[in-house]
Amino acid sequence: MESWKLPSVLYHAFTSPDVADLQPDFGLFFDIDGVIVRGGKVLPHSSDAFRLLIDEKTGKFWVPTVFVTNAGNCLRQSKADQLMSWLPGVTVDPEQVIMSHSPLKMFQLFLDKHILVTGQGPVREIATNLGFTKVITMDEMRHAFPTLDKVDHKRRFTAPSVILFGEPVRWESNLQLLIDVLVTNGRPHEAPAEIPYPHLPVLACNIDLMWMCEAPMPRFGHGCFLHCLESLYKKITGFDLRYNALVGKPSEITYHHSEHVLQMQAAELGLPTIKRMYCIGDNPDVDIYGANLFNRTLEKKMEIRREQEKRKRMKQYSTEQPQPVIGCESCESILVCTGVYNASRDYTLSQQQDSEALLHHNHRDFIMDQNLRKPSVIAHNVHEAVQSVFEKEGLASVLRSREGLS
Repeated sequence: MESWKLPSVLYHAFTSPDVADLQPDFGLFFDIDGVIVRGGKVLPHSSDAFRLLIDEKTGKFWVPTVFVTNAGNCLRQSKADQLMSWLPGVTVDPEQVIMSHSPLKMFQLFLDKHILVTGQGPVREIATNLGFTKVITMDEMRHAFPTLDKVDHKRRFTAPSVILFGEPVRWESNLQLLIDVLVTNGRPHEAPAEIPYPHLPVLACNIDLMWMCEAPMPRFGHGCFLHCLESLYKKITGFDLRYNALVGKPSEITYHHSEHVLQMQAAELGLPTIKRMYCIGDNPDVDIYGANLFNRTLEKKMEIRREQEKRKRMKQYSTEQPQPVIGCESCESILVCTGVYNASRDYTLSQQQDSEALLHHNHRDFIMDQNLRKPSVIAHNVHEAVQSVFEKEGLASVLRSREGLS
């Protein structure tokens, strides 16, 4: 992937009268933790970055923008409210917020099935808002089995599917109960004659091994919890835990969903179809890996298009019409140094040159490809990242001329 340099000058925020004349055909994809905030603390330069993207008359974005987080402990409206409290003067619509669990609404097959949900926050409300109609929470399961090994026969329990929204508060209890559900095929009140396999469906959101808050070192993420669950299930049963879906970054489905939301925004703003996406994140194994993986898919799509056009020119198939390319054509990755990534502590790099010694901080179901961890550009912070996009899109001179910064 072609790399591009950071601009050498810092561009100031601009006023809105000329914004309506611009017709951007690109969209922006922002991670939140480690990019805009760390924990509850707004990072320096965040406000400067978003002033570049806002029409000051309306407080709304003139460039299609989404906020994509692997957090799964709240509703989109709550996260939008948080963002607006962190970024005064910026209006964030809940439709611009993509949580780790947002793509689950597309899994129609499971919406009318009984599901057991785990995680933090209002998990029942989250599941209901996604369209699930028969929800059982881990607290309700604990109430049914207060001692974990004694059944209250007045409360029968069944959970044909499991959805893991995020890391729970009580790991040991949740791990025990999840194993109980998996090895009994969703009926933990009955000891099975043999362990069923394949096990019942499991859908997991957010596979971050680590994430960054106020602490100087990264914290355990849901990926650590999944690793514990997978290891225990394998040790106890001899089988591998299998997922029906892994959603959230770096899963491609989250990037496809993000593109769909960006295209909808562009249409509402009367802008051209989004041709390029710029993904700004702090984690090489999550944000950057996912963006580059999505870009590979887009490259394959464009290659098919070019081949169709070539065949048409050669008139090999006189009746064949090239299929129109609908949607995004490329996805660039921008890594900021304000979160998980820090060049002085990239723990995935070994002192040894042997590639086998490279650590893999991504989920076991994703291929280990160091090229997918390499960003198109590294920026010090989110402000520089946005400026870089403007440089790439030829907007730097436009901004300079409108502000007299020639």
